[in-house]
Amino acid sequence: MNFGYKKMYIGGKLVDAISGNKHQVINPATEEVVAEVASAGVADAELALIEAEKGFKYWSKLPLSERTEWMMKFRDEVLKNDDILRKAVMFEMGKSYEAAAEDVQLLADGLEFYPQAMRNMHDEIIPDMENTHRHKVVNQPTGVAVAYLAWNFPLLNVGYKVGPALAAGCSIIIKPSELTPLSAYLVGEILEKINFPAGVVNFISGPVNEVATTMTKSKIAKVLTMIGSSASGKRVIADSATTVKHVSLELGGNAPFVVCEDADIDLAVNIGAALKYGNCGQICVSPNRFLIHESVYDQFLEKFTAKAKAVKVGFGIEEKPDMGPLVTSRDRDRILKLVADDVASGAELVTGGKVPAGMDKGNFIEPTILSGITKESRTFKEEIFGPVAAMMKFSSIDEVVELSNDTEYGLVSYVFSKDEGVIRRLSEELDFGEVQVNGVKYAIYLPHGGIKESGIGHDCSYLALNDYLVKKRISTAL
Repeated sequence: MNFGYKKMYIGGKLVDAISGNKHQVINPATEEVVAEVASAGVADAELALIEAEKGFKYWSKLPLSERTEWMMKFRDEVLKNDDILRKAVMFEMGKSYEAAAEDVQLLADGLEFYPQAMRNMHDEIIPDMENTHRHKVVNQPTGVAVAYLAWNFPLLNVGYKVGPALAAGCSIIIKPSELTPLSAYLVGEILEKINFPAGVVNFISGPVNEVATTMTKSKIAKVLTMIGSSASGKRVIADSATTVKHVSLELGGNAPFVVCEDADIDLAVNIGAALKYGNCGQICVSPNRFLIHESVYDQFLEKFTAKAKAVKVGFGIEEKPDMGPLVTSRDRDRILKLVADDVASGAELVTGGKVPAGMDKGNFIEPTILSGITKESRTFKEEIFGPVAAMMKFSSIDEVVELSNDTEYGLVSYVFSKDEGVIRRLSEELDFGEVQVNGVKYAIYLPHGGIKESGIGHDCSYLALNDYLVKKRISTAL
């Protein structure tokens, strides 16, 4: 399937790059070109900033009721285009058609949830202790927001940013990854079709050192928000120092998946395998280190291995695979090298670790399990971001707390136990922004954010609005 040529969306119009530059979008499953898109440069980034500033002046003055009407119109059109948007995500990113439904739904959810969340943001009245003044704290939109998005969930990530920005009264420039700009550019076509207010939402994609650096350093941008790697987040912080900006970053992860001796093993296996091999392991919340109590280690490993071997790898609507390819050949080679290094250091390759038979074209890799990793293993220290389950034994709660927290990251952790005391202790002592106990749930109304090197601020829930709002105190003498 080829989607043809797609333009950027700036200032309410579909436009070519000023330079005329274009960029090919490659299907990671077939290595075929599936689209060509306008590729932005410095001049396009500067134009988007100017148009977004105009959009902010209009949008921020609209009452929330009118902003809500526009957001619902936007949402309805997204759902009407569910099929083409899912196919765009599928062909640019390699995930299955069924899995791509989550991307479209979360974009729609973000547009629906945040107007209501904004309605619940009330002015705060502060009593005056001397009874000489009236005080209140009000919320006002911060200004132009710029969002840098990862490629692993092309439209879900858009929903995480565009929903709270628009509800708060901000305009936004969204820069999707150069690997997966197609579905975002299609959203631009939707906005142009419904005559969405000009400059309020803008989509541009191009080289980071031209487009992102220009916008990050700009004095027009007041909010910088990102979903990406910790290294990229640090660069955004450094480049943003031209002015004082709101910065919100959802960055890397190294999630421990703790299975205690009294855990429901089948439950843990089912959830762990689904999280590990979903999206080919290219999820920031994917379990990275499987820390299994020594008394149930062999049982867990045997059942998990059966799950891994049953995963159907492939691509196509009719094929309905469980797992697609990695996004680039560079990522495939990185994963293969990571596995080889850990095996050379003493880990056991239980299954996988190679390209599936007959799948030399595309960036496919088998679902993989490493057993017996150590604290020196690369899979213990690094974010894998691929379909490799790295397993390690532990013997006590003290040990598993230490192992879990032995990382610079702090996004999410998973705990499986029936002991309320153990659950309470691990919930308190694991240094992660999220602790998921005996299950997993993500939704637009639930906070998602990390600590340490995993980020600042939150996506999802009412907390995300704080990135796009400033607090103003108004004190009136009696």
